[in-house]
Amino acid sequence: MLADPSSKYLPYPAVPFPADYVRRWPTQRTTVAPTWLSTDLRDGNQALVNPMSNETKLELFRALIKIGFKEIEVAYPSASEQEFKFVRSIIENGEVPDDVSLQIITPARPDLIARSIASLAGCKRAIIHLYNAVSPVFREVVFRNTQEQTIDLTLNAVRLVKKLTEEETARSGTHFTLNYCLETFSQTEPEFTVELGNKVLAEWGKASPDDKVMFNLAATVECAPSNHYADMVEYFSTHINQRDSVVVSIHPHNDRGTAIAAAELGLLAGGDRIEGCLLGNGERTGNVDLITLALNMYSQGISPHLDFSNLSEIVALVCKCNEMAMPVRYPYAGQLVFSAFAGTHQDAIKKGLDAQAKRWEEVERTGKGTKYWSMPYIPLDPKDMGYSYENLIRVSSQSGKAGTAYVIKQTMLLDLPRRMQVSFYKIVQDESERLGKEMTAALIKSTFKKTYCIETKPIGRLFLHSYRLFPLSPSTREPFSLMSDCSDDILQLTPGDKDQTIMRFEGEISVDGTKCTIGGDGRGPVLAALDALRSNLDLTLAIGESSSQTINANNLPHAKVATFIEMFLEGTSPSKSGIGSIWGVGLSSDIAMSKCRAVISAANGLVGDTKFPVAKTISSPRSAISQK
Repeated sequence: MLADPSSKYLPYPAVPFPADYVRRWPTQRTTVAPTWLSTDLRDGNQALVNPMSNETKLELFRALIKIGFKEIEVAYPSASEQEFKFVRSIIENGEVPDDVSLQIITPARPDLIARSIASLAGCKRAIIHLYNAVSPVFREVVFRNTQEQTIDLTLNAVRLVKKLTEEETARSGTHFTLNYCLETFSQTEPEFTVELGNKVLAEWGKASPDDKVMFNLAATVECAPSNHYADMVEYFSTHINQRDSVVVSIHPHNDRGTAIAAAELGLLAGGDRIEGCLLGNGERTGNVDLITLALNMYSQGISPHLDFSNLSEIVALVCKCNEMAMPVRYPYAGQLVFSAFAGTHQDAIKKGLDAQAKRWEEVERTGKGTKYWSMPYIPLDPKDMGYSYENLIRVSSQSGKAGTAYVIKQTMLLDLPRRMQVSFYKIVQDESERLGKEMTAALIKSTFKKTYCIETKPIGRLFLHSYRLFPLSPSTREPFSLMSDCSDDILQLTPGDKDQTIMRFEGEISVDGTKCTIGGDGRGPVLAALDALRSNLDLTLAIGESSSQTINANNLPHAKVATFIEMFLEGTSPSKSGIGSIWGVGLSSDIAMSKCRAVISAANGLVGDTKFPVAKTISSPRSAISQK
């Protein structure tokens, strides 16, 4: 690279507005969608390593119709017999709806214009895309023409198009529209583009508000910033004659990577129509991407009148037809566009989803307000494009607690306490580093169930099969009667100070694979279960934080209760971040069983390789009341 690139490259020239001119486009807003023209089958196709067969073009043509395009450039019919036959086939086979206009392209050469027009015979609505390059570098280097010679060439071509289209209209009734393309517009003197445009209008002689002439202002090569293109469009739009009888068509390319910005500013500057391709296919760095443009508008509450509600299917088809891959972070359409790996992003998205759900519920409940979309990092609801929220949060070793908590909430309907989120994420992070890959939702769920021994069969050293619980007589310490779970409060882990009732817990458990029955006494099922572990297995545990929730999903026959208990070995002091403590999880439709399972779950995480004494089997005439 040159130390001084100005010795080799010239900056773009300023548009010749008067010194006191106030640009209009910076103060405008787009409020309605433009007319869309898809040129996937022509401009996009000509840029492919392997151009599409007519069968493939037909498949993509049908998809464009389904999306909602009303103007489609289908071929360069004078370039090859295959191109000509494609146009004829879709017309003769009734593939073109009455409200869709077919556009073909032809250079300003008499020998090619006639065949191009002939390809459209019998089409209800047709657009002749007539082009020639008009910039100084093409005039002087490629064609060796003066401005006057360029004007003569253009007007001769316009006369021939007018004559032949009028003849074809008389024969078949086809309505023709002229779309004159100032090829290399963005590199042409603004004054000359207006002079040439006005001469084309005069030569055509029949432009009206009901039958407009289109001018394609092509940024054939993007050589300047988007604001410069907007200036050129505004200059043309404000100086062309019969403005109410003219359609200003925007055709940006992406050489500088700013085709989207150029198109959006071009619309503000007076553009009425956009020409481009799905996913921005095209020569060199491509045409402007119509999907991104349309969804940008959609995200601002403007209907693009194009349907991308099945975006993944559309993307797959375009990639197949073009034999091209799409970057995973491509706007809207990429596989990772709606995925967050960073912990701070995940936390914001999780909070945003929760807040939005509450806001929308309030709108539904009261009938007031709007269910508007307002989310951190996600400007557009993925569901509007046919995506789910499943991939919103992806977990790797670089993620945070919010990501794993979100996955557990989505897959298991469990809302983990904040302190437990920290604890479980460390487990997931270690597992991700061990595996050296992303932790999928399935892996996170599997790790959660394994960590907290949530299975119907024993997977830890301790497993609670069933339990029985009853109050003891204050005087004899003998049981009164069995307690049902209804007498236990989901909101309280242990009874309040006013309730001094001592409960007897008897649980059938497996200890290292051997079934036995243990028993203990305490105020409520949790303290009684802890006493049973201490009395029978010499395992003394203390309680930290706790939480509980009800789970009532459509796929569950009964509402379940989830209990989360933080525990640590008595005599130890966990840190504020939770180091030194273990969480337990209990799930059951029985409140007390949920609490007892949470105790056993936490105990499994704390026992390590502790050697247990042989537990004594407690004899009781009563049968266990809960195995739920």
